[in-house]
Amino acid sequence: MAKILIIEDDKNMQDILSELICANGHKCLTADDGIDGLEIVKNCPIDLIILDVMMPHLDGFSVCKSIRNICNVPIVFLTAKESEEDKLKGYEQGGDDYITKPFSLKVLMAKVNVLLRRSTFYHVDELHSGIITLITSTHKVYVSSQEIELTYKEFELLQFFLRNEGQVFSREQLINRIWGYEYEGNSRTVDSHIKTLRHKLGEIASQYIVTLIRSGYKFEVNE
Repeated sequence: MAKILIIEDDKNMQDILSELICANGHKCLTADDGIDGLEIVKNCPIDLIILDVMMPHLDGFSVCKSIRNICNVPIVFLTAKESEEDKLKGYEQGGDDYITKPFSLKVLMAKVNVLLRRSTFYHVDELHSGIITLITSTHKVYVSSQEIELTYKEFELLQFFLRNEGQVFSREQLINRIWGYEYEGNSRTVDSHIKTLRHKLGEIASQYIVTLIRSGYKFEVNE
C-alpha cells in the first residue's frame, strides 16, 4: 500500500481523487495548498504526489521545485494549463508526468501505478560502474567516494545508463524511457540533461557517457 499525497485546492476534485486512490488500495493524504503540502512532505514519508498547478499562496511549479530540494518522490502534475511551455516548465521543475483537465480517472490511476512500480523497482539495490556508485534506496550518487547532487531526472538517466551499460539508445528512446511516451518535448531535453549530468560527474566519469553521431548515446566504462 502506497502513501499518496494530493495537493489540490479544489475540494470537489480533492474528494474525487481521494476516493480513487483509496479504492485502489492506497492511503491518501490531502493538502489544500502548496504551503500545507510542503509541510506534509517535510514531516511524513510519501510515495507519490498528485500536484495541482494553479493554487493560492504557492503555485504547483514552485511547490515541485521546493520538494525536489527535500526528496525525489514521483510527482504528477494535474492542471488545466495545457500549453507546451507549461508542460516543459513542469518537467524542468522535476515533475514526472503532466495530466491536463479534464482527464480520465483510469488513465490517471494507470500513470500513478506505473510511477509507483518504477519507484519500487529502483529502490532495491546499489549500482557500481567505474568510479560511480549509485544507491537506489537513498537516491545518492558517489564519484570516487565523493557524493554529488543530481536532479530527479538526472538520477533516473544515470541509473538507466548503469542498468543498460554498453547499449546504444537514441534520443527518442531515452525520452520514452525516462520522460514517458506521452512527453511532448524534443530531443534537446535529452542533450541538456546529459550536458549537466556530465558536468556533475566530473572529468573522468563524464567520459563514460559516449555520444554517437546520428545514433544517440551509450554508457561505457573503459578503464
